[in-house]
Amino acid sequence: MSALRAKVQGGRLVLDEPTSFAEGTVIDLVVADNDDLDDTERARLDEALETSLASAREGTIDADDLLAEIARLEPARG
Repeated sequence: MSALRAKVQGGRLVLDEPTSFAEGTVIDLVVADNDDLDDTERARLDEALETSLASAREGTIDADDLLAEIARLEPARG
């Protein structure tokens, strides 16, 4: 799934795009206009999110493996 776009109307976020989420699914939205990702990094992030979503839907995700993978993806902190 690629990023979804919403706009503010009357103080509420309005999303008018089809999704495959089940009715009642709670989605956490993050303002993404202040990241430093280039196109390659953004593509890697989108791919990782797609993989995670598929694993969650299939029930095949292991929390310890996921946390280890996230730790590997974090940029080195200096």
